[in-house]
Order: sequence, then C-alpha cells, then structure tokens
Amino acid sequence: MTLRRLGLSALCLSLTLGGTTAVATPPTQHLPLGPDNLTETRDTRALQPGVTLTTIVRGQTDTKAGWTVEIAIPSSSPDPDAPAAAISDQAGANKAADKLRAAGLEPRVEDVPTPRLADAGGGSLGYRVRLGLFANKADADALRTKVIAAGLSGSSIYTGWDGEPDDIAGSTGPWHVQVLTIDPKKFRGTLDATYGSDIEQRETTSTLATLTGATAAINAGFFVLDPKSGAPGDPAGVGVYDGRLVSEPTNGRPALVLGPRGTSVDRFTWRGSVQGAGKALPLDGLNRVPGLIRNCGGTADDLPTAKPMHDTTCTDADELIAFDESYGVATPSGPGAEVVLDRRGVVTAIRTATRGGAIPEGGRTVQAIGNLVAPLLAAARVGRPLTVRSTLLDERGRPVPLSRRTTIVNGGPELVRDGRIHATAAADGMVQDTASFYYGWVHKRNPRTIAGVDDHGRTVLITADGRNVNSLGLSISEAAAVAKSFHLTEAINLDGGGSTTMVADGKVLNTPSDATGERPVGDALVITK
Repeated sequence: MTLRRLGLSALCLSLTLGGTTAVATPPTQHLPLGPDNLTETRDTRALQPGVTLTTIVRGQTDTKAGWTVEIAIPSSSPDPDAPAAAISDQAGANKAADKLRAAGLEPRVEDVPTPRLADAGGGSLGYRVRLGLFANKADADALRTKVIAAGLSGSSIYTGWDGEPDDIAGSTGPWHVQVLTIDPKKFRGTLDATYGSDIEQRETTSTLATLTGATAAINAGFFVLDPKSGAPGDPAGVGVYDGRLVSEPTNGRPALVLGPRGTSVDRFTWRGSVQGAGKALPLDGLNRVPGLIRNCGGTADDLPTAKPMHDTTCTDADELIAFDESYGVATPSGPGAEVVLDRRGVVTAIRTATRGGAIPEGGRTVQAIGNLVAPLLAAARVGRPLTVRSTLLDERGRPVPLSRRTTIVNGGPELVRDGRIHATAAADGMVQDTASFYYGWVHKRNPRTIAGVDDHGRTVLITADGRNVNSLGLSISEAAAVAKSFHLTEAINLDGGGSTTMVADGKVLNTPSDATGERPVGDALVITK
C-alpha cells in the first residue's frame, strides 16, 4: 500500500529571521515560565523558504529541586482491589504518613494547590505524602526500599516536575522548547498528516519524516498503544487524511484542522450508517476493533460512559464497524460476522463463522458483533449493493465539507480560544473519578506537543521536552500560557509524554522521554517542499 499523505497549502507561523541567531531574550519577550529574570536564549534558522525552526532554552537548574519519594497512598474504599493513589484526602494522607513514622521514617504531608483552568482546577487538588530530598535519584531509590519494607509503595520523582503555580513552586527550569513555523506569504510546500502505510502499524516520527521526504515533522494525535485497547496505532479520536474520514471523532473533543481555509481548532461529532435490504443500520465506528473505544466519547450504550474519558477504553458488546484499506492488511478477527464489499460497494462475500480477513483493493468490509450480527446479515446479500455512509459533523451538527486538502488530527485539551487561555480539561475527559489522574496528566509537568494558529493566520507547531532534569516539561496550565505567548488565537494540546518528538533535516531535535528512545506513534504532521 502507498504511504498516506495530505496536501495543505501555505499555513503555519514565521518568525521572519533569516540565517541563525542566538540571543538572550529581553524580559518582555520571554516564555511565561519561572521568574521574569531567568536567562533565555533563542536560536532561529530557516529550514526552507517560509519555514523556520526556533530553539528556546530558558532558565537553569533549580537549586531547590531534588529527588524525593512520593508515596502511593492506600485507598480508603471498602473495595480491596481499589488502587493506591498519589493524591488523597488529608485523612488518607495522614494515615499513610503515620504508618511510615511507625517504621522510623520521616514523611511530610503536602497540600497540592493547582492552577485554575477554564473548567477544572483551582484551590487544593488534595494531599500527597513524600519523604526525603536528594541531589540524585540513587539516594531516593535507596529510601524507597525502606518505604517498601514498611508496607507501602512509591516512586522516586524529581520535584522540578511539580506543577504548582509559580508563586508557590518558584521553579527556575530549565526548559527546552522547539518551535516550527511557516509563513504563508513565503511557504510553497505542504503541511501533511501521515500515518504511514496503514493505521494498524506504528512508526516513529523520524521514520514518517523520512518516508515522506519531510523537511521537518512533529508527532500528532493520540492513538491506541495497548493491544487490549484496540489496534496499536489506531487514532484515538478523529482522523481525516486526503480529505477522507478514516477514524471517527471522540464526540465533542477538539481537533486540529488544516485545510484550504487555514488552520483552526474545532470540535466534532459524526454519524454513519449501513444501508442494504431493509432499514439503515447505524455505524458505531470506523477502522477500529469492534467493542473497544479508546478515549470513549462514543454512543449512548458504551460503558462506562459515552462522554470523553482520556486514557480510558470504553466497551460496547454490540457494534457495527466499517473498514477500508487504510486500516491494514486484514481486519480484526473474532466472534461475529463480516460483509466484504468490492470497490463498487457490491457484496462479494459474507463471513459468518468468524470475522477477520483481507480487505479487497479499493473496497471495504463491515463487521458486526453481539446483537448487531443478525441485522447486518439480514441487510447483506451477495451480489447486491451495501451502502456505507459516514459524515463528519461540526458542533452544531452540520456536515463538514472535506476536500483532498483537508487534514484533521485529534488532540485535547483545548488550550487557547479567541486569543485567550481556555484549557478545557474537564470537557475533554481529563477530570476523572480520582484526583491522581488529573495530578499526573494535567497538573504535573510532562513533555508536550502543541499546535495552533496565531493572529496573523500563521500555524505554530511546538514541542517541549520533559521528564528529565535538563528540561522540566509543562503542565497543561503552562502549555496554554506558552501557546498564548506566541499570540496564538487557537491552540490545542496534541499527544505528548513519550510521543513528543520534533524532527528537522533528518535528525531528532528534542530528547524523547521514553527510556527506549523515540516512540513509534500513530501519525505525524510533516512539512515538505
């Protein structure tokens, strides 16, 4: 199969600096990270006409930061299988601290204030329990063994990764941020999205850059990682490539749109159907394993919720899923039924004993599980047409026109709207039953990938390294502030963590945080000449 790519005309941000420069940035122009008086350097160079790369280094190692042991606080739930948590109420934190003191250790119970976002945060997130503060991880690991001996567990973490507000934390960095920019007045190349040869395989961002001959690239949307959650590489949300909708949206979540009208951040829903003999049957999804909905946000009968729920896999025992060649060599196997269609939409085969098999060239298949098996079989007849329809809808429920120059990749949360910070963690599924998920994913600093459009119609692609002592990463609050500092009018958080990668001229520019190095991802944004 050929590599999937999208054409997009001149979009993105330009810093309009030719050649290479390295300067200390005046306070009025610095990143909104740490105290105003931190040293910041910016190195800018042209990659191709209209495309620039800016590398920003801000701050220096914080002398107050160090390695500590953060306790996994046992749950107070009567459920014996309830997991331990990094954040608890004060009573739970005190109980864990008392157990450590009884073992001769000296814990501290800390209140965790968290910044206010558009629909979440503010005030106290809860309480954590920590022990020690060391210059190196080895000493924290040694203390952690004593914690385990006392009957608790925990992790060795660097306090510079904390996401408390600056007036409390006072971090001095350092931060390493890379910015890709494209000036529509000068740019004559394309900004494409690619998932490689098919959805069901993951490739590194650098591999996708090489395969497309890209000048530069960054990782893009969230995707399935664990086979228990679906097909690894499958977009965990909307995916439009070459103007084709190949992955349905996580209903209501934001996505990055690149198209003939420019760059924007929009929210989507969708509808799909299969029409054969009898009435139309509603589709549940596109090009994903039936019964598994990564990041949720599907139909009303999904469990545990039909709302977006980040890093959660919802389930549905009764689903109808359509596949095309973008998915992979063969569709998922398992109990159920599958109808095979040729390029004209005519049924050529019906798989009733089990589902799973090859997708015909130019054709597609439709799989059913559970209570939808019988309706699908009743609708399909060999030699007769079976019509598959899928339509992307905007927030108002209106069909979204798609052309071959339309790219849409999933993300969340939204960071900036109408030029104002607008981080929507709750609406986008990052506020969950336990405060620990929000603490780790939203509140704490992590590697981040950000995309948006500025007040001159230029698109900005940003990566920030994290999870190491040489670059602290960004909280979601800080990511929104960084996006706004580039005068973005709309911005979105893309996949981050170990996925965060920026490539230029065939080299990985940042330091991916996975111990194994650069992570294979679901898709990437690539800039070509």
